[in-house]
Amino acid sequence: MMNNPLLDSYALPPFSRIRPEHVLPAVTQVLADNRAAIQALSVPGTTPTWDTLVEPLEDLEERLNRVWSPVSHLNAVMNSDALREAYNACLPLLSDYATEVGQNEDLYRAYRQLAEGPEFARLDGAQRRLVDNALRDFRLSGVDLPPAQKARYREIAQELASLASRFQDNLLDATHAWSKHLEDEEQLRGLPESARALARQTAAAQGKSGWVFTLEYPSYLAVMTYADDRRLRQEFYTAYVTRASDQGPHAGTWDNGALMERLLALRHEQAQLLGYRNFAELSLATKMARSCDEVMGFLTDLAERARPHAQRDLQELRTYAREQHGLETLKVWDLNYYSEKLRQHRFQLSEEEIRAYFPVGRVIAGLFELVRRLYGLTIQAREGVDVWHPEVTFYEIRDSAGELRGAFYLDLYARPKKRGGAWMDECLTRRRSRAGVQLPVAYLTCNFAPPAEGQPALLRHEEVLTLFHEFGHGLHHLLTRVDYPGVAGIHGVEWDAVELPSQFMENFCWEPETLALISGHYQTGEPLPKSLLDKMIAARNFQSGMQMVRQLEFALFDFRIHRDYDPALGGRIYPILSEVREQVAVVFPPPFNRFPHSFSHIFAGGYAAGYYSYKWAEVLSSDAYARFEEQGLFNPEVGRAFLTHILETGGSRNAMESFVAFRGREPKIDALLRHNGLAERA
Repeated sequence: MMNNPLLDSYALPPFSRIRPEHVLPAVTQVLADNRAAIQALSVPGTTPTWDTLVEPLEDLEERLNRVWSPVSHLNAVMNSDALREAYNACLPLLSDYATEVGQNEDLYRAYRQLAEGPEFARLDGAQRRLVDNALRDFRLSGVDLPPAQKARYREIAQELASLASRFQDNLLDATHAWSKHLEDEEQLRGLPESARALARQTAAAQGKSGWVFTLEYPSYLAVMTYADDRRLRQEFYTAYVTRASDQGPHAGTWDNGALMERLLALRHEQAQLLGYRNFAELSLATKMARSCDEVMGFLTDLAERARPHAQRDLQELRTYAREQHGLETLKVWDLNYYSEKLRQHRFQLSEEEIRAYFPVGRVIAGLFELVRRLYGLTIQAREGVDVWHPEVTFYEIRDSAGELRGAFYLDLYARPKKRGGAWMDECLTRRRSRAGVQLPVAYLTCNFAPPAEGQPALLRHEEVLTLFHEFGHGLHHLLTRVDYPGVAGIHGVEWDAVELPSQFMENFCWEPETLALISGHYQTGEPLPKSLLDKMIAARNFQSGMQMVRQLEFALFDFRIHRDYDPALGGRIYPILSEVREQVAVVFPPPFNRFPHSFSHIFAGGYAAGYYSYKWAEVLSSDAYARFEEQGLFNPEVGRAFLTHILETGGSRNAMESFVAFRGREPKIDALLRHNGLAERA
């Protein structure tokens, strides 16, 4: 046991030394140690203080996180059968432990004593908020339930953790199981050289001639956007939208259908155990929105504003495809292809032409320069850090006084055995203890097309937005000045406000001043020409109505399957999705489309009955950004205010207080509508 790297005291995780066989022994050991320590802590009859109750519990949480964070991360970015098995073997143990702590009546009593005792008034605001949140979380863990219901809650929590992991595993396996090997160059017509080069590189890595295209998003999107071969697009679309389902080329092999039904049933049961009518109500216990009606009203209002714009967008696309290309019936696998053609036609703007100006190195250097101008931060790469893959880089972030504030790993490229999508996750959280201040460390993960055949990786503008988005989450985690992990960084922030700093960053990607920083032709270094910049800005809201209603479709579907769940009827996943589409959608996919089977945000991530948060937080982020528009993009006073009131405060006070402290008033929806080209009612 002595040579288990997960049990070592480390400054940064020893990724190269972690093996699947280390995982279960390390987790088992730490859980046993923590249980013994908790038993010694919660002694009835003693008067709890911050130092004798909260800080020791934070020590235990920190020790567990140091074991689990690198394991969980590796499972997402370097998945293997052995690691997956070890990871999944630990989930019930971790779930049991979390429920046990959450239902520990002695600890709950101790926190209540602390909250009601004289010391509470002497705690600072962040400490009081942490104690209040802890009391809420004890109740949400079922601490007040009778023994039989407590036991049932524990069973549900354990099964939910296992189901979510299986959902993600199925999706990963289904995504990587399908590929298309092409040897006839005629089928590649329309595809840009960058997509062909990546496919050649993929084929060569598999010892094949020709080209191999996959369902990893950069490869899939290139086919859907550029391939002239309509049957090829249809084949890719069918494979992609039926992943992990009962339909398509691998029908039934990794079907998530039964898992989704079970997840919904268990969430509903869990909510009712805790006294809520449904899981949507339970989810709002930790959010800004106050009721299900408020969420539905918000989404419905946005849909009513956006749908006429979306209908016009679609009609325009149909007319263009018919009049310019003789296409009588526009199918779903034609949407990306003809949208790109229409954009080129209307704005003389091609995504490939734009990509040439966004080599990844230039984008990152420009992003770092932007945060220097906004907040006085400097970011520098650090060599010699132990990473999980040769493509990963490590950076340190310092403030204007030269003080080290945190660090992050950057893992940019798609590869086999890596989960799709983009995300920020925590490696270490800021924390002050007797040993001093532990600085935060983040994982920033994307899935861009890797460099191919000697060319640098080039980003689509949408991918630039993705990078800025995840970096915004990273800054929220890394720049916190709060010393207590439970409310530091993104911790303790209401879930429907947590996207504020990430979406806020996206706005800069449309500004001429920022674009000058982050762009430069990959061959000549020439800046983005004004003519191209003007076209990009003119095209900013191209099809924004269709994009908006698509997001609202996801949000309403998610909220309704959780709010309207009826045990007698089951999940009604597809009937509810159909109802939502009738209400808001303009595009109606074919019956074999199984989008929910791959909707990991809500079935395997933290967004269950919370996908609306993206739009809710966009109201906050757009309005916050409007202050920069009004007072100057790089106005140091405004930058300092955003840093102080939003990024540094983390979850130490409620999100509305932080917003008002920055903006001087409560949020308005105007900026969101303006940024999306929906300002006037259609």
